[in-house]
Amino acid sequence: MRIGIDASNLRQGGGRIHLIELLAAADPKRDRIDSVVVWGSQETLDLLPRRRWLQKIAVACLEKGFLARMGWQTFALKGEATKARCDLLIVPGGIFQTRFRPIVVMCRNMLPFDLTETKRYGFSFKKIRLAILRYFQGRSFKSADGVIFLTRYAREKIFSSVGQLQGASRIIPHGVNHRFLINNPKPPRKRTTTEKKLKLIYVSIIDQYKHQWKVVEAVAAARIETDFDLELHLAGPAYEPSLRKLEAAIARHDPGTRWVHYHGNVAYEDLPRLYAQAQIGIFASTCENMPNILLETMAAGLPILCSDRGPMPEVLGKAGVYFDPENPDSLCRQLIALLKAQTIRRRLGLLARQRAQKYSWDKCAKETFRFCHQILGRHQNRRSH
Repeated sequence: MRIGIDASNLRQGGGRIHLIELLAAADPKRDRIDSVVVWGSQETLDLLPRRRWLQKIAVACLEKGFLARMGWQTFALKGEATKARCDLLIVPGGIFQTRFRPIVVMCRNMLPFDLTETKRYGFSFKKIRLAILRYFQGRSFKSADGVIFLTRYAREKIFSSVGQLQGASRIIPHGVNHRFLINNPKPPRKRTTTEKKLKLIYVSIIDQYKHQWKVVEAVAAARIETDFDLELHLAGPAYEPSLRKLEAAIARHDPGTRWVHYHGNVAYEDLPRLYAQAQIGIFASTCENMPNILLETMAAGLPILCSDRGPMPEVLGKAGVYFDPENPDSLCRQLIALLKAQTIRRRLGLLARQRAQKYSWDKCAKETFRFCHQILGRHQNRRSH
């Protein structure tokens, strides 16, 4: 099978990580792949692994805006895929305009389909953009030959939003990179009662649905109510209006920035070092599909205070402590309880790490290409009849 991958809409974050890891884990013999062609921006292609069976084609107009990318998909992609003799096209970005068939899309971004979350952006360009994405993604999901979902939660959410899909669907979770497991091979050591200095880590984009400013408020309250010297470390790129909220919260609760540390956008390969220095992980998002960051925190063997929304309980299971991410007092109460329970912290860290190891990129690649073969087979059967 010759596979084409349209990476035109992969600009940053989880989408790029998924494609990098998927291609790194692919086994042409096992997965019955003759070749893979990827079209994308030069920046995206430079991140992909080098493989003899992998061809990378940089498209200049994909460096431009949304309309330029849509135009290329609409008018050029079918010809490019036909010229490359592709049997099937994968669109991990979730939106396609091409008439090429068969086509498999991935559902990655839940934010456009969560109207409660989109209201947080008020009347803004981002809210308009999310409405546009909701229309185009919904149309793509309905007309694709196959749709890959990352969690049961995501599939149910999309079904309730856009209705029944015309094509087949499959739940194929992401994996977790071994660097996060190897980084901390030993379980968290038991702490003595005199060790009161603890580092908390929350890695995620600073955005309206991530609630970092509420985490700052909760940790500030816990510092007052206990004798623990807590440090909060935040890392990730930022949506400017949300960054201003975070900066205001830091100015209010830690004007000297003694215990709140925002590291900005940390490179993917440097994240294991941050996790290794922490003792507790926090994840306070209210809208996710399948959070890679939660998997990475689990793999690092950290006890996790986790949002009780979306797919988080599905991913983390019983290996964490849940709180209401919109209520700082909820996080504060759970944090204080966890601080006082060394044994529970240790047990949760071990459980989280064990659960993370069930999420494999090798398994993800195997199931993804198996699904592609099934979609191609159905397409060929329909054409023969």
